[in-house]
Amino acid sequence: MISQYLIDIMILLVAAVIAVPAFQALRLGAVPGFLISGVLVGPSGLGLIDNIVEISHLAEIGVVLLLFVIGVELRPARLWLMRKLVFGLGTLQILITGFLIGAACNLLFDIPLRTATLIGPALALSSTAFVLQLVAEQKLFNTSYGRASLAVLLMQDLAVVPLLALIPLLTMSEMSISADIGYALAESLVILSLLVIVARYLLHPILHRVALSGNAEVFTASAVLIVLGTALVTEHIGLSMAMGAFLAGLLISDSAYRHQVIAEVQPFRGLLLGLFFMTMGMSLNVGSFIDDPISALALLTGLLLIKVIVLFPLAYLFGTRKNVALGVALILAQSGEFALVLFSLANDAALIDDTVFQTLLMLVLLSMLVTPPMARLAEHLYRSEVKQTITTTDNRERELTPVVIAGFGRMGHRIGCILDQLSIPYVALDNDASLVETHRRHGYPVFYGDVCKPEVMKAAGADDADTIIITLDNAGATEAVVAALRKSNQDAAIYVRGSNLEQCRRLHELGATHTVSENLEASLELARLTLSHCGVEARQSKDILDEFRRIYSDQMGESAENSNCRTRDRPDPH
Repeated sequence: MISQYLIDIMILLVAAVIAVPAFQALRLGAVPGFLISGVLVGPSGLGLIDNIVEISHLAEIGVVLLLFVIGVELRPARLWLMRKLVFGLGTLQILITGFLIGAACNLLFDIPLRTATLIGPALALSSTAFVLQLVAEQKLFNTSYGRASLAVLLMQDLAVVPLLALIPLLTMSEMSISADIGYALAESLVILSLLVIVARYLLHPILHRVALSGNAEVFTASAVLIVLGTALVTEHIGLSMAMGAFLAGLLISDSAYRHQVIAEVQPFRGLLLGLFFMTMGMSLNVGSFIDDPISALALLTGLLLIKVIVLFPLAYLFGTRKNVALGVALILAQSGEFALVLFSLANDAALIDDTVFQTLLMLVLLSMLVTPPMARLAEHLYRSEVKQTITTTDNRERELTPVVIAGFGRMGHRIGCILDQLSIPYVALDNDASLVETHRRHGYPVFYGDVCKPEVMKAAGADDADTIIITLDNAGATEAVVAALRKSNQDAAIYVRGSNLEQCRRLHELGATHTVSENLEASLELARLTLSHCGVEARQSKDILDEFRRIYSDQMGESAENSNCRTRDRPDPH
């Protein structure tokens, strides 16, 4: 039995390794790749795997981790900054689209009201992972098009929680607001409140103690334990595991350890969530589409039209230009992974029968497959609308992108103080838990994290940052971080602390934009003081030192112009 289970896992991994890169190369996205690979190895394809039920139990953990990561990323400050678009545009989109789709399901297809009540808002949700990936590839996050899309997705992420809670209520025999439902809700709210209070005062001290131990494996185990433990508690009180994971994410969202926790959970989340999508693909009956493709395509067209017709005028009313509003509507017209999660849970709870479940799976899959060409059309509409002002707009908005500081020791701390004085936002990372705790008490935006892990830097926003400063005192770690950052972010300005000429040369070869040699700056400052004491005029002293710095910079492969820029803004060598 164990041998067969391992064979099934191997088959799934091979299918994913082949299908997902192929779909990404075609710019169709990873999610459709997982779904199609599941179809290929499942009963509707080659029939290599028929043990879907047991595999689906493992795949459910991927959904739990997905909701946890979303909870961590939904920081209150971020929501408040975009409150008009999130709670205005996002809420109206879900309510209106959900009502129209639900009404169509009930009136046109005779789907029971309680089932239509869930299907409508579930199909109103878009694919967060897919859309964010497409917008990132288009490099349009810091634009009105990117902000509006992100705002709607944030509200949709929030809407998943009440929809998860709605499923057990809809499965109750009495749909009226009875004493039983009221009691169940009150009991759940009381237990959730107690859970929040206990976790709020326990999670941070626990993570702090684990971080002080310096054991990366134990920190990983602690992060996974927090997610799964909270999920199990909420399941035992009658709610879903996914809701518990989302709640755990919210509790950690303002913690100093949020970036490191995300980095530890992400590998499990990516693998197991991919497994979930593959089980959805294995559950899909392709024969129903082959028997009646016209009906499936008609349903797809209806879904896309409803979502575009609703979102286009709403985005326009919230101050977005006409072509930009249409672009937002097009890129969000698909249904996404949350619909799959909700439909799977509803099917398990007998709220949705197998026939409707198959139709909905096919509809979600088809909507994802048509998203890439719609996204390209959306990008074209945006760029044509703001062709004259796009450069100015992007440059202005990029100034608000936080600077990322890797290492918050004495040098990183001084840089942070200077940025604070100029009101330049930044995010700092350091793997010294005591140092992080001390600086956070004084209001510095510093978080615990191992910057040598690309996942930690990505969680801190390094992949999208315009400016990254590396102040580590470990030469090997510095070189590894620079190489990884340049690979993930081709456009960022990476300023690095070096120790000597040889290391500065290596850092430039690895992708550093500018380096500052501690030995050089200390030597030049001592030389300046000596020349001043010997009676050399300040201007002559400056010319001599600038020439020396220019020659040193040429030896590192930098231009004289860049060297002069660094002369004016060099950090404190002490």
